[in-house]
Amino acid sequence: MAYGLTSGHRPDADVLAPSALGELRERNVALGSHARPVMEHLYSQIAGTRSMVLLTDRHGTILQAIGGADFLERAQHLSLRPGAAWSEAFRGTNAIGTALAEGEPVQIQGGQHFLQAHRHLSCTCAPIADPLGEWLGALDISGDRRSHSKHMMALVRMSAQMIENHLFRCRFDAQVQLHFHARPEFVGTLFEGMAAFDSEGRFLSANRSAAAHLGMPLRALQAHTFGSLFGQGLAELMAHRRTFSGDLIELQLCNGMTVTANLRLREPAYRLPAVPARVSQDLQGLAPPQITHIGAATLPAPAFRSARGRRASAPSSSAGLAALRTGDAAMSSLLDRLQRLAGRDIPILVLGETGTGKEIVARAIHHDSPRRAGPMVAVNCAALPEHLIESELFGYEEGAFTGARRKGNPGRILQADGGTLFLDEIGDMPLPLQARLLRVLEEREVLPLGGTRPMPVNVAVICATHRDLRALRASGGFREDLYWRINGLVVQLPPLRQRSDLPAIAGHLLSGLAMAADAPVASLDPAVLSLFARHPWPGNIRQLASLLRTAVALNPGESCIQVRHLPQDFLDDIVAIPASVCGPAGHGATAADAGPGIDGVSLQALTVSVIEHCLRQHRGNVSAAARALGIARNTLYRRLRNR
Repeated sequence: MAYGLTSGHRPDADVLAPSALGELRERNVALGSHARPVMEHLYSQIAGTRSMVLLTDRHGTILQAIGGADFLERAQHLSLRPGAAWSEAFRGTNAIGTALAEGEPVQIQGGQHFLQAHRHLSCTCAPIADPLGEWLGALDISGDRRSHSKHMMALVRMSAQMIENHLFRCRFDAQVQLHFHARPEFVGTLFEGMAAFDSEGRFLSANRSAAAHLGMPLRALQAHTFGSLFGQGLAELMAHRRTFSGDLIELQLCNGMTVTANLRLREPAYRLPAVPARVSQDLQGLAPPQITHIGAATLPAPAFRSARGRRASAPSSSAGLAALRTGDAAMSSLLDRLQRLAGRDIPILVLGETGTGKEIVARAIHHDSPRRAGPMVAVNCAALPEHLIESELFGYEEGAFTGARRKGNPGRILQADGGTLFLDEIGDMPLPLQARLLRVLEEREVLPLGGTRPMPVNVAVICATHRDLRALRASGGFREDLYWRINGLVVQLPPLRQRSDLPAIAGHLLSGLAMAADAPVASLDPAVLSLFARHPWPGNIRQLASLLRTAVALNPGESCIQVRHLPQDFLDDIVAIPASVCGPAGHGATAADAGPGIDGVSLQALTVSVIEHCLRQHRGNVSAAARALGIARNTLYRRLRNR
């Protein structure tokens, strides 16, 4: 309305003259050239939906449009064509103008459009940032609202990110680039973080994923160097990269997070992957990297560590099954059975809730086997889009499909030849791929996509899942013949809430954090251990590791982690826990909100005691006490009122 528009306003049909449009495209030639192939792939995914794909400049003027004849004529009447302006000043609320105004992907459907003339449209748009973080333009899908798909937003977001990443790689092609992610399987995919540095380690720029990992906006990152962000010199890493070309390394960010990274030195601009033909609702990745990695549990702790699988001449004796014995009877019994099978060609199926350490157990099994000098290849079946699993597992020959790598890809199974193949979340593997996997396991040979000659393979197979495979088998969601092929020995990892060795596990994790930071090992206050015993730990060991990492990072130099060092949401969760969901006998609560803490003291009384102690330390200054406790003043007041 401030722009002088009313809902009944007739949209302006004027568009730029051909000469003016040509000049505008020339000013945006980099955007247009990098976006065009992505737009074509994107349109191939929505063809037949009475929709079109649009690219605009930073002001919302359409530069390019791709659409089918079934929608183009109507689009012409609505000025959904090159040269038309779609900023909010001209059209009111609409996907293009609003996405650019908000700097966020948006979806505007039907009556959400300000102008009545646009209310039969469904439009989805994502802004596109240049390599320096400034808005460069926007990518949009507009069409008949009746043909709207729930996947439109995911497709547009991924396609815009694909353009941004391609622009970033090309812009800093002559500079040092670090490609990284907290999950190793995402390095080399659409979702990796990318940061650029000059040869002396000065920060140049980063994409949005990298900024999110580093926990700082791009403007704040400008003041940093490689050393201040990753705690080590760039020259050392560059020397490692030249010696071990292609190896992935593990780095610790300044916020304490560990990431897997690939250092790239003046490599050619990367080739755009195709937009996936099917998009699952979780959309966890596009093109997982061709890597073989080993976990931190099997590695020493130098300044940086290779994360690529390789043949180790002298594996550490502290990385096997014996290292997992921390005093829990159920776990010890499980490890005894696994050790009796060491070196035997019997498939193992590891069951357990998310975060219970299934991959750690798999790596320990590999370490104690005669195959420990061979590769350990881990594949997360849930993290691969369905249409990519086949090529990633079984490989492909050169030219097998559009976008295939020039020399093909051997696939993860062949990469594991002579070693161990770990198939995590096997319960999420699509049925057609289950049949192919069964054939490989039975015949011990792999036929890559596009290939004509099977290749022999010798691997030990360990599978894992958090799902109930027996129920899946009964419902037809998992092949019965594959089920009997992979469950030679089935072991069920106990959840953390049922383990009696939680203090030992926490101590082991704290030792690892201290080793990585070259710092003294922190201890846990008895009050903290009491709270740990009350918590159900839905995220299991992974949740405990994250909590300890945060507590250590937020309180550097502290020799003992106390209740005041724990995040407030963790304490709030404990107060809300019913007794029925607490740990095993002797480790649970007897009251929903005031169970025994230390020596019979209730958790509520313990919390109040900590607050009062902190208030005394700060001479009654509520703001200072709240800051020291890491809680808001209102939370502190509420705790005191409820005592």
